[in-house]
Formats: sequence, C-alpha cells, structure tokens
Amino acid sequence: MDDAVRVRRVYDHPEEADGTRVLVDRLWPRGVSKEHAAVDVWAKDVTPSKELRSWYHQDPEGRHDRFVDRYRAELGDPAHTRAVDELAGLLGAGGPVTLVTAVKDVAGSHVPVLVDHLEHLARRR
Repeated sequence: MDDAVRVRRVYDHPEEADGTRVLVDRLWPRGVSKEHAAVDVWAKDVTPSKELRSWYHQDPEGRHDRFVDRYRAELGDPAHTRAVDELAGLLGAGGPVTLVTAVKDVAGSHVPVLVDHLEHLARRR
C-alpha cells in the first residue's frame, strides 16, 4: 500500500501521477475552486467528527496523543466504517490514490492517523 497512497495539500498543483484524488477534510478548502482541487472523491465521513476537531483545535500540541486515540476510536465506529471501507476499496483497486487536505500541518493532523488506519486494514486483508 505504501506505493499506492500519497498525501498532498489541495493547494498544490494536481499531477497526473496523483491518480484518484480524495479530499479528506470535512470542510471544503477556502479559496480553492473545484476545478483547481481536481478532487475525484470527497470523503467527508472519514474525517474526525466536528466535536473531536473542535476539541483538538483548542490545544493541538497538548492534546495530540489523545486526539490520535480518539480519532482511531471514531474510525472504528459505525458512522465512519462505511466511508473507511469505501476509501480502502479505492486503495485496493490498483493505481495511485492521493489523499488531499487543506491543513497546514499535515504531520500533526488527522491524515497520518487515517493513512496508518488504512495500512493496518490492508495488512489484515
């Protein structure tokens, strides 16, 4: 799976090598047209809940570890499972998949947790 999934910011110019581009943010990125984003799928339901996102943004540095644990738990709940399975299906279909996000600090966001979760699912299959 490491070769199949990429992560990029939605503000970066789309590349042919991106393959299927999946927006993994709950809100549409400010100032980005649908044409520029070149998003094939908007996977809102794989993102952290509004409540978790708001809680985390109050203190990202101090709450990161707890955020990761809480987001992992959310990814396993019924509200997220279907969307996660759909995204995993895209990854399993062959060809590159690029997860795109508007967050400034990708490493400190939900995206690495989501990638890790998808890789874990792929190893189990």
